[in-house]
Amino acid sequence: MKKGSLISLLTFPICFILLITFLEVIEYFYHLSFVKYGVLPRTLSGLKGIIFSPLIHSDFTHLGNNAAPLFILLLSLRYFYKSISYEVFFWIWIISGIWLWSFGRMNYHIGASGIVYAISSFLFFSGLIRKHTKLMAISLFVVFMYGSLIWGIFPIKEQISWEGHLAGALSGFVLAWWFRKDGPPKQVYQYELDEESEHEELPVEYTYFYKKNDQKE
Repeated sequence: MKKGSLISLLTFPICFILLITFLEVIEYFYHLSFVKYGVLPRTLSGLKGIIFSPLIHSDFTHLGNNAAPLFILLLSLRYFYKSISYEVFFWIWIISGIWLWSFGRMNYHIGASGIVYAISSFLFFSGLIRKHTKLMAISLFVVFMYGSLIWGIFPIKEQISWEGHLAGALSGFVLAWWFRKDGPPKQVYQYELDEESEHEELPVEYTYFYKKNDQKE
């Protein structure tokens, strides 16, 4: 991979991680709380959280739990879906935020974990749809590395926004289907090509030739 291409791939994930880290640092050193900018479901004031909530975290532990998988997934999204990665990311952000605002509990929801679930879901289901093993492998790697991801869509812990996780996972699935014709093509293996060649129909003129001979016999 060329140096310029590598820098292009890394720029967005690094900048995003730096942005959410910077905001948490501001909160910490100036004793501020940006929680009020999170999603507050079914309220007009809570609509702003659709835009701001993924940027806000409760503390550095919360931030750290999201930063590592988010970096891997953003990098994967940029690598495999370079031409539409920003468009996919934008719709993941907006759709998951709207759904969270629509059916979430009446409390402030903050954090980028919904984005983590959304991109992971998008890559996984896109891999299934396209039969693209690399996409599925990346997503499964994140799931196994951060095993609690799979349980995060269930209402197990009251303090965790499982609704945000579920909204993200569902939005990733929907967008994987919506963008099924964009991005990396379906992988075709040699045995599939061999099977196609075996079942390939004979040209018309050869078919006619055999039929005419059969009639003579």
